[in-house]
Amino acid sequence: MGPTRRLNAEEFAARKQKEVLEKDDTERQLEKILFGDQAGFLDSLNKTAQDDDKALTRIPGDEDEGESQDEDEGMEDVADEDLFFLDAGTTDLPDDVIEDLAEAQEEKQEEVHGRKVLWHDSDDDRITVSLASNTRLRKLRDTEDDDVVTGLEYIRRLRRQYERLHPTPDWVRYARKKQKRSEDHNEDSDTDSDISIDSPGTSVRPLAELLRSNGPLTRQGQDTQTTTSPTRTLKLRPEVIDIQRLKDIASSGPSSIDQLHFHPTYPLLLTAGPSSTINLHHISPSSQDPNPILTSLHIKGTPITTALFSTLPQPQTNDPDTKIYLAARRRYFHTWSLNTGTLTKISRPLYQSGSSTSTPSTTKKTKNHELPTCERLLISPNSSYIAIISNTGSSTGTIHLLNSATHQPTSQIQISSLNGIADAKFYRDSSGLCIAGKNGEITEYSIVEKRVTARWSDAGAVGATTIALGGEIRDPRSEAGTEVLGNDRYIAIGSTSGIVTIYDRKVILSHFAKTLSSTNTSSPSSTSHTSTTSTANTTNSATTYRPPPLRTLPNLTTPISNLVFTPDSTGQLLVISSRWKKNALRLVHLPSCTVYRNWPTDKTPLGRVSSVALTSSADGAYLAVGNEAGKVRLWQIRD
Repeated sequence: MGPTRRLNAEEFAARKQKEVLEKDDTERQLEKILFGDQAGFLDSLNKTAQDDDKALTRIPGDEDEGESQDEDEGMEDVADEDLFFLDAGTTDLPDDVIEDLAEAQEEKQEEVHGRKVLWHDSDDDRITVSLASNTRLRKLRDTEDDDVVTGLEYIRRLRRQYERLHPTPDWVRYARKKQKRSEDHNEDSDTDSDISIDSPGTSVRPLAELLRSNGPLTRQGQDTQTTTSPTRTLKLRPEVIDIQRLKDIASSGPSSIDQLHFHPTYPLLLTAGPSSTINLHHISPSSQDPNPILTSLHIKGTPITTALFSTLPQPQTNDPDTKIYLAARRRYFHTWSLNTGTLTKISRPLYQSGSSTSTPSTTKKTKNHELPTCERLLISPNSSYIAIISNTGSSTGTIHLLNSATHQPTSQIQISSLNGIADAKFYRDSSGLCIAGKNGEITEYSIVEKRVTARWSDAGAVGATTIALGGEIRDPRSEAGTEVLGNDRYIAIGSTSGIVTIYDRKVILSHFAKTLSSTNTSSPSSTSHTSTTSTANTTNSATTYRPPPLRTLPNLTTPISNLVFTPDSTGQLLVISSRWKKNALRLVHLPSCTVYRNWPTDKTPLGRVSSVALTSSADGAYLAVGNEAGKVRLWQIRD
């Protein structure tokens, strides 16, 4: 054999081409079916164009073909332009109608969805657009002869065409309708222009008529077993509680629910928060529409920090005048009368020109920037007094007491406490106030005597955040102290560390009852003929008293936000919660001071609890919990 010669590239390609078998007819037919060819592609394009230009024809065999032929007899020789016409509308309109339409068109151009146009381009008035010359713009014509339009009209028709292709969502239409209804109410109302009432399905007046007589709501509450007037005393056992979740009152909201308050007699729940909207719900979990909303009120630009019920008997009829007090970080507050539906703005009592603040040592004129705001407002249980808490300095807090009937100041309480006042609560009998300083010092103030009657310190004070009073003292041996210090049985104090301390006020009353006659915490100093000022000093020897706590609860680790007792005379249930941690809520039984171990569980949908409300009922108690997601959940507690 001779030596092997290496093939070059051209020789290798030629040999490779000879090795490829020539396609037979079967293979070429399969390729044509699968991939097609150039002639078939051009034929398909031509066929598609012919189909687009082809007129509509009736499908043979249609069951209505006979009837159609009868109707079309004698129409073969009619010209096509005589068979159809373009409806261009009528032009024979009265002159006044044409002028009204022109004015409405101008207003529509100036406003878009009820909002004034902020900027107008002057070039839009000068340019013109031809609709007939451009095939893409012919769809914008109103008539066949419609051609040249102005720039503004062109913009309007483009917007109209867009809204046809993309209709407005239902939620947008509802929001606009709601806003328009609120604006219409504001125009017809004599109240402030920033207030609107929205009551879907029910107006304010029917609600007032409903509350004027307690029959409708009371009967409905008895039928559904949701009346808030207790007919028996709830008896709870410690450690394990019988609690059942009911239908949620609100599944979501625009803001957190910072205020929850049950009506003392009717099955009503008040909810409010930073969204500036107050909702009134009817508690009826067994009805077909559970827990419906009765009405709502929106005060524009006023994040609500206080929303409370008040029932003051009317002297003429002795029927309760149900009011809702609404307050925010403003130098005024509102009262909403549900009997009449009127809303009143109260701003003058604390801010009269030339008003002064008096202390035992100095008298100075109040400056504008020192005027207190009303975001922390309290109502006494008998609805006779209003208390407004304000911290005027780093070591001074002031409580302004007003008469709820006249809204005039009756007295002023100044508390010397580091960082001011943390919280305050009225006694059950409305005879005085229990005031907690942020340093853990508790001050007892008598409204009747207009003086500070006692002062003591929390045993584990590391910074108080809130307090709560509950239960009722019916022990004759302690009645001497209850005349001045109130008849509440328990006091709970929450701290910044999450610890809750519970005290039995019988021990505190027995200590101060012996020295009340000789103790003079401060001398009242008259500021005018209608108000007095009392000052509590930290140097008083009474502040050294530290009563022994009934129980200290370290179950939570974040600052305590809410402490609520059951409103009955036993006060046998205490709710503690913190909004700074998810699911931070506990139930405490009294007088054993034990925390219930079976609720809440890890699966209880609490969220970050921002507000809590408790009420007694004929079949147990109801617990309402609001969170920062705007949800309000409801539970029923049974014995």
